[in-house]
Amino acid sequence: MNKRGLLLICILIATTVLLAACSGPRGPVGPIGPAGPAGPEGPQGPKGDPGPQAPKGDAAKAASAEYVGSTICAACHKEIAGQYSKSGHAWALPQVKEGIQPVYPFSQVPNPPDGYTWNDVTYVIGGYNWKTQFLDKNGYIITDKPGSSGDANYLNQYNLENKLLNKDAAFVGYHSGEAKKVFDCGGCHTTGYSPTGNQDKLAGITGTWVASGVQCEACHGPGSLHAASPRGVRLLVNRDPSLCTNCHIAGPAKESEHASTSSSGATTATPTNPSTSPITPTASTSFIMQTDLNGGMFLSKHNILQCVTCHNPHSGVVELRQAKESTTTTPCENCHFQEAQFQKNPLHVQIGMTCTECHMPHTIVSAWGDPKIYTGDVRSHVMAIDPYQVAQFNPDGSLAIPQISLDFACRHCHNGIAGTPKTDEELIQMATDYHAPILAKPTKAP
Repeated sequence: MNKRGLLLICILIATTVLLAACSGPRGPVGPIGPAGPAGPEGPQGPKGDPGPQAPKGDAAKAASAEYVGSTICAACHKEIAGQYSKSGHAWALPQVKEGIQPVYPFSQVPNPPDGYTWNDVTYVIGGYNWKTQFLDKNGYIITDKPGSSGDANYLNQYNLENKLLNKDAAFVGYHSGEAKKVFDCGGCHTTGYSPTGNQDKLAGITGTWVASGVQCEACHGPGSLHAASPRGVRLLVNRDPSLCTNCHIAGPAKESEHASTSSSGATTATPTNPSTSPITPTASTSFIMQTDLNGGMFLSKHNILQCVTCHNPHSGVVELRQAKESTTTTPCENCHFQEAQFQKNPLHVQIGMTCTECHMPHTIVSAWGDPKIYTGDVRSHVMAIDPYQVAQFNPDGSLAIPQISLDFACRHCHNGIAGTPKTDEELIQMATDYHAPILAKPTKAP
């Protein structure tokens, strides 16, 4: 490199150093200019799970409704609320507050089991017509004396009086001696039930609820929107039998929980073959254990009926019986007019025998039962009678025939105690073609 080129390089370097030394601090950032045009769209990624869709229309409204309680319902529906308040639904789980015992419309539970006062009880299970169990301060079902466990003879379930069976009210055993028996029956005994949590923070209770007992909203759904706009929002009206049979069930698991275990006069052991088929009812050694009360109707054309075809859901059978009113809205004779006209035994007509005496005998036990007279305390809904079948059970007593046998259809009266005893042959002869016009006599002049 010649001297002239080297001189130029030195001058450039010096100029750069001088400019750097003379420059001031960097000023503030200027405003951002307008965005340039969008680039081409990239490829689409894989689609993810869209998740559950939010309800629309009436379903969306129902999902936003809240429980308001039967008191709000009663403000407008006074007559229905008055009927309902005397039915068993209202008394499925009375709460005991400040040690005051519940006051039932047609029955009385005088005191809790031995060793307890009402101050020791939080809730009462039932107490309406059949039987009563009690929850202690921690929400466990009372099965033994306070602070104890292991006494298998402790009497902790109160069975109410049953005049049909000539039974006085008395305490009997129910899972006696078991420690910390949990109450997990809220799904059928409460309104707005959730299986999570513990009601009132009581360890012995599984689940929580909005209201104790089967209140209006247990069947009609939460009513806040209807209460705010009675004409604009209609409540759920579900007439499907499944709404009833969700709870009105007496299958093997339920029956073993519900039946008392001593002093009832009935043997209610768990069946050796717990089938749940509606046409093969399981049995204890003395009484039928049906899958559900409606399921027995599978055996006849009654299978097409709904529970509300015969029953007013706002009025209980016990309530109507106390008022000496018909316990069904549709009498049997409305459909079975020919069978009502022709009956083979004129004495049955003279003494006023009803259809239910033979076709709906008391084959099920809730509290009391007496196998000697083939009578429990809950009526069957099977209704179909086999006139050629005498015994209800197979030889070891583990299974019952699907239809009602002559033992239950006839011998709950013709047993030598309540009525004249009859031989098997006599029962079969009378039951065969009982309503046939050719053989039977008319109950009234044509």
